[in-house]
Amino acid sequence: MTDTTSSTPGREEPAFRLDGLHKVFGDYTAADHVELTVRPGSFYGLVGPNGAGKTTTLSMAVGLLRPDAGTARVHGVDIWAQPLQARRLLGVLPDGLAMPERLTGRELLTYLGQLHGLDATEVDRRADELLAVMELDGSAESTLVVDYSTGMRKKVGLATALLHAPRMLVLDEPFEAVDPVSAATIKQILRRFVEGGGSVLISSHVMALVEQLCDTVGVMARGRVVAEGPLDDVRGSRSLEETFVDLVGVTVGGGEGLSWLAS
Repeated sequence: MTDTTSSTPGREEPAFRLDGLHKVFGDYTAADHVELTVRPGSFYGLVGPNGAGKTTTLSMAVGLLRPDAGTARVHGVDIWAQPLQARRLLGVLPDGLAMPERLTGRELLTYLGQLHGLDATEVDRRADELLAVMELDGSAESTLVVDYSTGMRKKVGLATALLHAPRMLVLDEPFEAVDPVSAATIKQILRRFVEGGGSVLISSHVMALVEQLCDTVGVMARGRVVAEGPLDDVRGSRSLEETFVDLVGVTVGGGEGLSWLAS
């Protein structure tokens, strides 16, 4: 297991690098000078309990929430200093993604493709391929996004993140409330993205999922990344869940009381 460290001069430029991201709401420190590095071609899993600061950190990292201090860079481009250039490199699926609800899936992709400045013919081609691989092509022409199921919304959200061919994906809880069939589709797409040279950062509460997909893991607690490194180094000889419980310093309850349930 390794602690978080700064990148070393002369090494390959990180795909994604957070340096000292900090955010305070009133008296509450949501993110405490967060340090995190995603290597090119890496599948990185960020785990932590509720309230650890994952969503706040990722929101700052992708340009949705301005940090009080610190920087975030995608392939060396500063997210806040060079936002347009950074967003060409970055695909984002935030937690609780808000989308234009009165558009169909195809209309949504066409609209966002135009915002990205893509040629209309290219947008159509990419939309066709994305809707097909996401298994949304049957509903793309007639069903409004407001009528999509949770799994369909996650998949069309991922399609919008991939539409402009980014080099880095940042996905906040992409599998939350997703059925097994949709989850299998999303996993396969993300694996293909990494195999093609892209990099992925996902946050998740599901340790088994992170162990299945990720080669690198960061453990977040109380607003800080308390451990980061290759998956096998972080978890050691135990499961990631067992290591996680120790790292975040919590006691697993449920063993006492509730005697009336045994009646």
